[in-house]
Amino acid sequence: MITGFNHTGIVVHDIDAMAKFYTEVLGLKKLGEVDSVAPAGGDHTGFPGAKRKLVFVGYPDGHRIELVKYHNPSEKPGHLDRNHLGTAHICFNVKDLAATHRDFSKKGVRFQTEVRWRDTPQGRMGIVYARDPEGNWLEFIQAAGGH
Repeated sequence: MITGFNHTGIVVHDIDAMAKFYTEVLGLKKLGEVDSVAPAGGDHTGFPGAKRKLVFVGYPDGHRIELVKYHNPSEKPGHLDRNHLGTAHICFNVKDLAATHRDFSKKGVRFQTEVRWRDTPQGRMGIVYARDPEGNWLEFIQAAGGH
């Protein structure tokens, strides 16, 4: 039986730049780094002899993001649009979405739209999509009553 979440993995091209973005721009903590070499018969990835660098970011008591740089086999280019099957995004809760949007915009985060606000029975909520430097989808939500 599933007991909770462990991490979300994202394949990246420039692992140092991506780790810097997630820690210095978004403010997540670097939790660990691993150089991984699969045995000749393969490991859980199914790539025999795969060579990867893994950087974990997030919060010690929360969900982690695993940034994965494949050295062998190398990553394949391309990204899916928001409505393609298999597309994923990471959603972050924030206390003040307007301030987050302003701060991250100044730091170069590419937002898909302006913040969208709506009134709910629980209060006002806000939501916006963005992209990280390599084009992965991010979402930021201010829950109703959070502002």
